[in-house]
Amino acid sequence: MVIFAESKKMESNLLQNSASEATKTIYLIRHGQTDFNKMGIVQGCGVDTDLNETGRLQAQQFFEAYTHLSFEPIFVSRLKRTHQTVAPFTQNNNITPRIIPELDEINWGMMEGMMPTPESSAQFHDIVASWRNGNLHTAVEGGETPAALFERQKQGLKTIEAHISDKPALVCMHGRAMRCFLCLLTNHPLHLMDDFEHNNVCLYVLTKHPLDSHYRVVLNNCTAHLS
Repeated sequence: MVIFAESKKMESNLLQNSASEATKTIYLIRHGQTDFNKMGIVQGCGVDTDLNETGRLQAQQFFEAYTHLSFEPIFVSRLKRTHQTVAPFTQNNNITPRIIPELDEINWGMMEGMMPTPESSAQFHDIVASWRNGNLHTAVEGGETPAALFERQKQGLKTIEAHISDKPALVCMHGRAMRCFLCLLTNHPLHLMDDFEHNNVCLYVLTKHPLDSHYRVVLNNCTAHLS
């Protein structure tokens, strides 16, 4: 596939630049599919689901596409769906992933684990629309605000950067948290977090030169490895 071939060429250039210029390189992925993803059920940080068959296949496909890279270190949240997504890398290379609690998904409060209904779907879309309008200190009942999520992720990023060397780091996390984290990495306005689209086991590649204050996206929501 031409797109995937171009992606491979880009990765090679990135690795060479990373080594020669000490550029930080982050490969950021969302976890694989779960049954709750398939059913449209909101998971959040309070629902610790396993990958389903499709999710395990996605994880394996990503591993086969990027096994040539020596990811070190590998970062995950506390939720096992992220651990299972990177398992092919950690098991094959005998690496223990670093758990970063700040990478946990946003707390969706009363919505977590509920079968979607017309009422709950409308509430979900209303709160997301409110965030897009800049109301970042609002949350679902019992849930977490994007502003609070953003603040905890700042500490998580400090921990991650303290362990990144000249090798690319792999970070596996969750949908809404990933949107927020990409805003933090790139200095993108948080209320525009939905600009960052994502799918299960999609890939963002970001780089940061020593003279840069923020990361630059060089590969956006790539799923070529899943085809």
